[in-house]
Amino acid sequence: MTIEELEHTARRARRLIVETVIAAGVGHAGGSLSSADVMTALYFDIMKMDPGNPRWEDRDRFVLSKGHSSVGLYSQLHLKGLMSREQLFTFRQNGSALSGHPDMRKVPFVEMSTGSLGHGLAVGIGMALAGRLDKKDYRVFVMIGDGESQEGSIWEGALCAPHYGLDNLTVILDRNRIQIDGFTEDIMSLEPVADKWRAFGWEVREIDGHSMADVVSTLRSVPFAAGKPSFVVAHTVKGKGVSFMENNYVWHGGAPKGDLAEQALREVTAALEKD
Repeated sequence: MTIEELEHTARRARRLIVETVIAAGVGHAGGSLSSADVMTALYFDIMKMDPGNPRWEDRDRFVLSKGHSSVGLYSQLHLKGLMSREQLFTFRQNGSALSGHPDMRKVPFVEMSTGSLGHGLAVGIGMALAGRLDKKDYRVFVMIGDGESQEGSIWEGALCAPHYGLDNLTVILDRNRIQIDGFTEDIMSLEPVADKWRAFGWEVREIDGHSMADVVSTLRSVPFAAGKPSFVVAHTVKGKGVSFMENNYVWHGGAPKGDLAEQALREVTAALEKD
């Protein structure tokens, strides 16, 4: 895809996210919207995968450590042709495979059941180590969130990956600066987050997580350094694309209703119709 086509796909993903959480009456729209550009780049430009074989041994792996943003992942799987629209709109309904956190036992192409925050990085490290031991050239991408970056297990992983020189591992921080109760810098400061990861031995890049050109060029260049894991700080906006959700921690979770639901749909649809 061209950059313009990827941007269009990301806007489609945002509309699907909004439509899905409104239909379900529940969901985590804020972080799903903030990460839509990065996820689109991964699924439509960066990662190698076989749509007909979710267990292909040489596929690249994606672990959504911030698993509450599952509707963002499901939207990508639908756009990739790996899930029907009808299935997508069973999100968080009784009997649906599409739970609030992704379940690897129920949804093809979900690599890990996540949402117990702080553990996705450890799983990604295990996958990267397995690839090295099996002499496979696949890559592992892990997306972590701001709130879980306050977990000790994240920093244990930050120590571990450089120790083993896992240059087949890339971690992306969706740095929208908001967690469930407010702004991270008010609750438990992460800054200077890039310098902290550098100090742990990672090769770090900071990008505009809503500039598709920036996202793609950065992710195409991993590993940033031989023998070192890569870390990307993607500066994003919580609730990107819906004006009343942007930079508003109230919309970490929950679905808009009534007039707000109509406004959200109008805004994401208008952005798409500009293409």
